[in-house]
Amino acid sequence: MTKRIVVTGMGATSALGGTVADNWKNLLAGVSGVRPLEHEWVEQYGLPVTFAAEATVRPETILDRPTAKRLDVSTQFALVAALEAWADAGSPDVDPERLGVDFATGIGGVWTLLNAWDTLREKGPRRVMPMTVPMLMPNASAGFLSLHFGARAFARTVASACASSVESLDSAYHHLQAGDADIVIAGGAESAIHPITVASFSSMQALSRRNDDPSTASRPWDTDRDGFVMGEGAGVLILETEEHALARGARIYAELAGTGVTADSHHITANDPSGAGAARAVHQALRAAERAPEDVTHINAHATSTPVGDPAEYTALHSIFGDRVREIPASATKSSTGHLLGGTGAIESVYTVLSIREHIAPPTINLVNQDPAIPFLASNTTQPLSDGPQLAISNSFGFGGHNAVAAFASYDG
Repeated sequence: MTKRIVVTGMGATSALGGTVADNWKNLLAGVSGVRPLEHEWVEQYGLPVTFAAEATVRPETILDRPTAKRLDVSTQFALVAALEAWADAGSPDVDPERLGVDFATGIGGVWTLLNAWDTLREKGPRRVMPMTVPMLMPNASAGFLSLHFGARAFARTVASACASSVESLDSAYHHLQAGDADIVIAGGAESAIHPITVASFSSMQALSRRNDDPSTASRPWDTDRDGFVMGEGAGVLILETEEHALARGARIYAELAGTGVTADSHHITANDPSGAGAARAVHQALRAAERAPEDVTHINAHATSTPVGDPAEYTALHSIFGDRVREIPASATKSSTGHLLGGTGAIESVYTVLSIREHIAPPTINLVNQDPAIPFLASNTTQPLSDGPQLAISNSFGFGGHNAVAAFASYDG
C-alpha cells in the first residue's frame, strides 16, 4: 500500500538569507543574491569571473566555535539548515532507530581538501589536521547530522552533481515507503565557491562573465544569458509518513507526492538535447504521485541560465505537457540564488512547497527579453497560481546525465 509522505519542517540558508522566512521574503521581492567576490584570491589568481552568490549568513557565526572548527563549510551549512528544519517540525520525539538521514552534496569538502594540500606543501605533514579526511569526505554532512540528531535508521549520501539533493528526496521517499523509518532528515548542501571551481567552470565556458553587472548575471530563459552563477548554502526538509505526522500532531506543509530519477547516458557534462531522460523523470514522479500532466499547476525549473541547458529543459517539458507548458506558471529561482550545485534541488524544493502553500510563483528576475525558443509562462515579478489544490514539480539535472524530479502536492488532510 502506498503511503502518503509529508513535509513537516523546512530549513534554508543561501545568498538570500539565513532562514526560510528571509529566503522567501527576498525571493518574492526579486532580490538578487549575486555580488562581487571580495577575496584576495580573486585578483591573486586572475580569475575571469569575479562574482558569485555567497551565503549572506556565515554558518560559523551561528554555530559554536568547537563545532564549526571540525566541520567543512558545506557541513556547517547543512547543520544550520537542519537545525532550523528540525525546530520547525517541532523537534519531534522519535525512536532513534526510526529516524534516518538522506543527504546530498555535489562536491563535498573542497575547501578542507585544498586548504589541507596548501598546509602540507607549505608547513609539512605534521601540520595537516587529523580531522581532514572526516571533514572533506562527501558523506560528512549525512554522518554529522546522524550524530547530532541521533539518527540510527540510516545515514545515506547522494552525490549526483546538481541533481544530488532531489535524489536525496527520492531516497527519503522510498525509505519511508519501505517502512525503513518514520522520519527522514533530507536535503543537500554545498560550499564550493573556490578558486579551483571558479577557474574550472570558467574554462568550460559554463559561467556568466557579466563582471560589470553581477546582479543581472543569472538570467534564465533570457536571450542574453551567458552561463550560470555559482551559489552556496543548504536546504533541508523533514519528511515523514502521514500516519506518524498526524499521530504526533505535526503541522503539515505539503505532500511529497512522488519522485523520479533517470540517466541520460549522453555526455558527461551536456544535457541530452532531446530531453528524453528529463521527461522520463517527470513521468516517473507523476506516476508515483498517481497524477496526470494536466494536474500540474506550477513548475520550478532547473533553468541554470546556460545557452544550451535551458532550451533542453523546455523541450523535455513540452514533450510532456504539449503547448499547455506555456500556460503553467514557471519559475527559475537560480536567477536570485545562483546555482547551489548539490544543494540546489533541496532549497528549490523548499521554495516549491511554499509556492503551492501560498499560491504564488516566485519571479524569474533579469528576464528582460525572453528567448522565443523557451516560451514558458514566466515573469520577472510574482505570478498567482490557480485556486484550489496545487501540484508542482521541481526539476534538477546534473553533470553525468543525472535527472531528478520531485512532485509536491497541496495537503488536504
